[in-house]
Amino acid sequence: MGDTIHTLNKKMEEFIHNAYESLKNGDEVSALGFLKTALEADFEQKEVMHALKCLNWWLEKIKRLEDFHSPYERGGYILSQWKSYNDFLDRIGESYDSCQYAMKRFVFSRALYYFLILLQDRVNQQDPTLLYQTGRCCKGVGDWEDAQNYLQQASRFRREDSAILSELADVYALLEDERKAKVLFREAFYFDPQAIDLPGLESEMILQLRNKVREAGYAGEELAEWIPIWGSIWGIFSKKRELKPVELGRLKQSILSLESEYRSKGQKSGANTFLKPRLLNRYFWLIDHCESNRDTSGLIDETMLKIKFIDPVVYEHYRT
Repeated sequence: MGDTIHTLNKKMEEFIHNAYESLKNGDEVSALGFLKTALEADFEQKEVMHALKCLNWWLEKIKRLEDFHSPYERGGYILSQWKSYNDFLDRIGESYDSCQYAMKRFVFSRALYYFLILLQDRVNQQDPTLLYQTGRCCKGVGDWEDAQNYLQQASRFRREDSAILSELADVYALLEDERKAKVLFREAFYFDPQAIDLPGLESEMILQLRNKVREAGYAGEELAEWIPIWGSIWGIFSKKRELKPVELGRLKQSILSLESEYRSKGQKSGANTFLKPRLLNRYFWLIDHCESNRDTSGLIDETMLKIKFIDPVVYEHYRT
């Protein structure tokens, strides 16, 4: 009896392994076959049932690819389903890391295939959106160096694009270049936190920060707005760069605009919850600039008082 169970378990492990390897290689038909065979051997094996649910979810989505005519539309459609897939995982509960790794490789490899077709045309090699999507896919399949290359190219066309900068920062962190990662994450969360795909970021640095900010009580769209605040306070966004004169001018103008908006509606019920963290983040940038230039004009003290006025809790943490 014991030998029979042991043999069955070994067979099951083999079927599951082969299914996952097939997925990584983009062969969903073989993967489905291995999983069905495994289920016939043990119809109560939880990981097999989970993997079948996940694969069938994607097979239903892939059927729709015929509705799209261009490679760009097909690749974009696949990537657009990733968030829905993660919502699906939340609903079904139990998950298996090996399964999700294989699924991710399968999905991002399929999207990458379509984008690489387009990049064969030299004209498309100047398209920042295509370069960005290709970089995301390379990161998704674990090819971090190619991801870095494509995302760097995309960032040259869009230097203030938070989606591109955050993905590039994530890749630098995965490649263990912490200095560049911290600089770029800080920039990305300055320009537009709402453009950042938080669930799509993978590096331990940003995942830990996201989880800590969530534990502090922030959720939903507000979460991304407060990440740079607490990231600065906790010393995670510690790498900074000197602002150019034109950047400093734009920063000060942005502060004036946000201050005016905050005075008019920042305290009112139902007001834009993004106002306070965005204003605080800009105050942090201004103080950093003044400190790096040894500003003695009193602007640092004035800005600290503004922080204290709009959020005493942040002020107490920040000044220490």
